[in-house]
Formats: sequence, C-alpha cells, structure tokens
Amino acid sequence: MNHRDKQRFMPEGPSIVILKEAVQEFKGQKLIEIGGNTKIELPDLVGQPVIDFKSWGKHFLICFSKYTIRIHFMLFGSYRINEKKETAPRLSLRFPNGELNFYACSVKLLDDDPDKIYDWTADVMNKSWNPRKAGTKLKKIPNTMACDALLDQSIFSGVGNIIKNEVLFRIRVHPESRIGKLSPKKLSALVREARDYSFDFLEWKKAYVLKKHWLIHTKKTCPRCALPVIKKYTGKTKRRSFFCTNCQMLYRGSKIGPSKKRSLSHSKRRSSKLKNQPS
Repeated sequence: MNHRDKQRFMPEGPSIVILKEAVQEFKGQKLIEIGGNTKIELPDLVGQPVIDFKSWGKHFLICFSKYTIRIHFMLFGSYRINEKKETAPRLSLRFPNGELNFYACSVKLLDDDPDKIYDWTADVMNKSWNPRKAGTKLKKIPNTMACDALLDQSIFSGVGNIIKNEVLFRIRVHPESRIGKLSPKKLSALVREARDYSFDFLEWKKAYVLKKHWLIHTKKTCPRCALPVIKKYTGKTKRRSFFCTNCQMLYRGSKIGPSKKRSLSHSKRRSSKLKNQPS
C-alpha cells in the first residue's frame, strides 16, 4: 500500500478514522524497529505486536499489550505509510510488512488502558457516541458561544474548524450565539448535525471531493443569500469562522442580535415596498 496524507489543514476526527482504516495491515504485526526524533522516552517495544489501532477525536492510538502510543497531529502534522519524507520523522515504526512514519506531531506514551482514559461516548465518529450526554453537557455551559462549544473536545471529540463552520451554517446559527439562548430544537439540531456532518466529511474525504462540498468554510459569498460571507476570529478559541449575518441568526440574550435586526429590517423594507405598490 502506498498511502499519504497531504492535507494542509488541521486533521479532524474523520481524517483520523481514515488513517485508522489505512493501517489495519499492521494490526497483529510485531514491531521490529522504532525510531524518530521524539523527545519522550519510549519503552522497548521491539518484538511486541500491535494489539489494535484506535481513534478518539483527533487522537490516533497505537495499542500494545502494556502501553499505547498516542499521536496528535496538531496544526501541521502528517504521516506516511510505507514511504518517507525528506525530513526526519517524529516517530517511525517498522514492521515485517511495512512502516509507519509520523511528522510534526505530538507523541505521548500512555501506560493505562485507553478505555480508562477516553470517554468514547464523546467521540462523534464512535459507535458509542451519545447525543443525550452531549446535550446535557451543553446545558451546563449556557454562556459559551456556539463556535467554542462545537470545538470543545470533551463534548464533540473530533469536531474541528471546518465541521464547526459547516454545522452552524446548516442549522442557521451565528457562531457567536450563546448556547443557553438556543431553543431546544436548535440545540438538538446542533448535536445531530455535529455527527451527521462528520460522517459526510468522511465520505467526501475518501472520495477526494471534500472541498467541493463546503458551503460556507472559506467561501466569499453565501450560497443561500448571495450576500458577502463574514470571516472573523471568534470565541475564546479565536479560530476562523465563516458565516452569513443574514441567514445565520445571532442568539445572545433578551436583545435581538445584529443578524436578527438585519433580517427584520430587510423584511420590513420588503413589506413597506409591497404596501406602497399600486393595486
């Protein structure tokens, strides 16, 4: 197999699932060499078979009998399967049937069972995903902006900036809306679409057509309103948000937010024009 990840944006949960599926040929294989410029001290795993490959959100897990190596790709991480880049790998694993090389990533050794460390019900790509628990967690953070809530990995593990922007556009919610001001229906839609869009992301990325399906992320014009898309670094995370102030409502307290005001004033102008038209 000759596989490479050439993405230049931060890997999101679906990308890690693709990696997990791509390395299954090494499951059960014994490690014959370990290397790389990682600064962490790794135990002698040579001769040990890989028990499993797992993913939790943006974490890629290589499981051995007593230890697990956790890979986080951060902003610019990448990997190569059965080939190498010119630069030195952060971690290199060689097996009888091939090799794995990881670059510009964070490497951490876990000496406990991943099932004791990770909450699989928070992973939007996991079969154990629990939308009810996500909803309960959201209700505990009413003052949090929707853009920050979607990027909270303890609630939506695997959701990244692309998914965040596309989900909020799908449900017509402004990224700076407060979670506590969303109706139960909107809150349910946010939870549902966080998972649904993640699986759409997975399908499109496998088919190499992901960018073709972006509706709002990095776009200049809203496909619904034909109005300019706003680009702004929002929330505590200060990540890029792309949104339309006309069709994505801003929910933030008793006062109507700018987005709603704009929509209402637009409706009033249209109503006034209709009234003034001759019969």
